Amino acid sequence: MADTATVRLTQQVKAGGCASKLAPGSLAEVLSRLPRQNDRNLLVGFDTSDDAGVYRIAPDLAVVQTVDFFTPLVDDPFTFGQIAATNALSDVYAMGGRPLTALSIVCFPQDGDLDILEQIMRGGLTKMEEANCIVVGGHSVRDTEIKFGYAVTGLIHPDHVFTNTGAVAGDILILTKPIGTGVITTALKRGVAEQAWVKNAVRSMTTLNRAASEVITAATGVHAMTDVTGFGLMGHGRELALGSGMTIEILVDQIPRIEGALDAIHLGAIPAGLLANRDFAECVSADAPGSQIPHDLRTLLYDPQTAGGLLISVAPQDADAILASLRSAGLNAAMIGSVLGPYLAGQGAPAILLR
Repeated sequence: MADTATVRLTQQVKAGGCASKLAPGSLAEVLSRLPRQNDRNLLVGFDTSDDAGVYRIAPDLAVVQTVDFFTPLVDDPFTFGQIAATNALSDVYAMGGRPLTALSIVCFPQDGDLDILEQIMRGGLTKMEEANCIVVGGHSVRDTEIKFGYAVTGLIHPDHVFTNTGAVAGDILILTKPIGTGVITTALKRGVAEQAWVKNAVRSMTTLNRAASEVITAATGVHAMTDVTGFGLMGHGRELALGSGMTIEILVDQIPRIEGALDAIHLGAIPAGLLANRDFAECVSADAPGSQIPHDLRTLLYDPQTAGGLLISVAPQDADAILASLRSAGLNAAMIGSVLGPYLAGQGAPAILLR
């Protein structure tokens, strides 16, 4: 570990974590041109931009599948592996599923330090073990940039699948983790982040969404759910709003944020993924009359998150109980907005109203 600690993984890649993903607008353009697959057992496919696919294999059983991998966003290889595993598992939890098996995905330089690769994979295994998810194999290719992640398969009941398309007017929006990992890790890459900022971001990125998902699957009144990752709060909020045919309202000052996130923005630590997210989601948003949203807070709304929290749309009568259960589970959850009503696109109304 002494040798591997001297290598700064963040200096070997152009962009780190979920900030390294394709711009959401580019991806959406390609997916819109692909043919839809007609299979009555395909319960959730790629056409709704949901977190994972769901395929029914029996009347009371379905598999939920996802894949996620990315470049290093922290310097410590063990921690990077933990974050990559936490992020990959999140998509299964966001659907209400239980992870079962995983396949590792490795991109690594041919002449790279194998001790670093070992530590990355060891870190990932710790989180997979915490999730009771068995790594059954994987695949590797030579690459000049390190990339790591997993394809995860889980189980779910076909009648109990949470998607990002079921939000109902009057619902309360709950977020289970603070935001800010993208700008803080960008500050780390540029050498301007304070240790406390990075420590708090790492704590968030290595916290499984397992506890949050277990609270939600045991609750009543939940209509829609997604995790907030590479497209940022606004990008995933856009998908939830448009997928549900609703306008949502976000109370900006109620959104929990990681200590140091605004400081990182003030230092100019803006990842390219944040700008791409803004291009994708700002066009369907508007400020509520009289709102005065500070520039730094507005910027943070588009920050690409890695291993972010769950965004939940829940009936108002159940919101307090769910929020209390999430906080009892040790999560920094908060009510951050509501679902206003049908999205009136033809009348120029926004899909996201910021207040």
